[in-house]
Amino acid sequence: MKTTILLLQLVLLFSNCRSTDNEDIKDGPSVATHLDSVPVPGLTPQLKKMQAAIRAFADSTFKGRLNGAILVAKDGQILYEKYDGFSMYRSKKDSITANSSFHLASVSKTITGIAVLKLSQDGKLNVNDSITKYFPAFPSPGVTIKSLLNHRSGLPNYAHFMDRLGWDKKTKVTNHDVLDFLIARHEDIDIGAADRRFSYSNTNYALLALIIEKASGMSYKEYLKQTIFQPFGMKDSYVFTLEDSARSMPSYFNNGRQYAFDFLDLVYGDKNIYSTPHDLLKLDIALSSGVILRQDILDAACTPYSFEKPGTHNYGLGWRLLMLKNGKKVIYHNGWWHGNRTAFYRLPEEKVTIIALCNNDSKMIYSVRKLADLFGDYLQTGPKSDGSGSIVRTNYRNIKSRYAIAPSGRHSRSIASKK
Repeated sequence: MKTTILLLQLVLLFSNCRSTDNEDIKDGPSVATHLDSVPVPGLTPQLKKMQAAIRAFADSTFKGRLNGAILVAKDGQILYEKYDGFSMYRSKKDSITANSSFHLASVSKTITGIAVLKLSQDGKLNVNDSITKYFPAFPSPGVTIKSLLNHRSGLPNYAHFMDRLGWDKKTKVTNHDVLDFLIARHEDIDIGAADRRFSYSNTNYALLALIIEKASGMSYKEYLKQTIFQPFGMKDSYVFTLEDSARSMPSYFNNGRQYAFDFLDLVYGDKNIYSTPHDLLKLDIALSSGVILRQDILDAACTPYSFEKPGTHNYGLGWRLLMLKNGKKVIYHNGWWHGNRTAFYRLPEEKVTIIALCNNDSKMIYSVRKLADLFGDYLQTGPKSDGSGSIVRTNYRNIKSRYAIAPSGRHSRSIASKK
């Protein structure tokens, strides 16, 4: 009953979202986010300084060249959001607004992971199940749902082996094609031992989407719609199919040339979710409030599972993790598919959400990760980003002093990395 009441409150609150077209938010929030009926107060002086710093950072970083969307929120309260550029990037048509849905690329994996864990919570599957339970002919019986979620399955990327082994590119690949090809050509595919090491692979999440369909009895698209998108007011989110071709935002090379629809563009689970910053914030609020996943399951999703190599980078169940030496944790995922580059960062200690999306292949979109250092001592040891999820080195003290942000209190360094 308690969960049901919370869910209803979330739906009512999310229905009050206000869109902002091509302008920054001024003072105060743009979306009601508390789980009760208490009005969200105006920004404190400290948060107003944060807001000004975020605006200054965005202006200096993008210099009027943003073709996409940025949103930064704390405690579910939006400090800053900006929408600029065009959905039709080359022809400069169809201005990007708060309701413009972007291809999330690999940020889709976080939602696929949430869906799998929801089915586990509901008793529809067990993450320790071998995938042969769902696909008896699968050639690697040691692969479990969990090893798909944390990229420890040993399965290589379907985009590589299907191309290398002669898939006819005139034929669009489906998720079932990926599975059937793995079964039929497994002797020609370099499949590693399961749970031996971390190896990021889109194949894992293409198969997870099929498992969602098996366990739920619905299509992947319908399950996400009924279980995540509709209940939490994510009205601009959907899973792409050919029926959505007319409404889906195209993507572009940085020089303005449009990406053509290719033979890999129908596979979902690893990609092919479209959404907006507002909708992703709603998802983040729902996760934090515990109305999608129980806290123990969410904790398991945000726990690192790979320790073959020492370092700060790791992976949970659908989330990348940065486990800093000072005890801080970043929960995030980046994405890159064609010209779609995306970033979704969660700072659990400060309850901060940072989201950035674009459709013109701009690597600048990943620069928003540096904003984390306005809120805490983050990201000071990471290597440079290659667009696949790594994080650029920055300095907490420098960015705080540059934007004249006075400390609001001591920053805790007591959170231990889970081993």
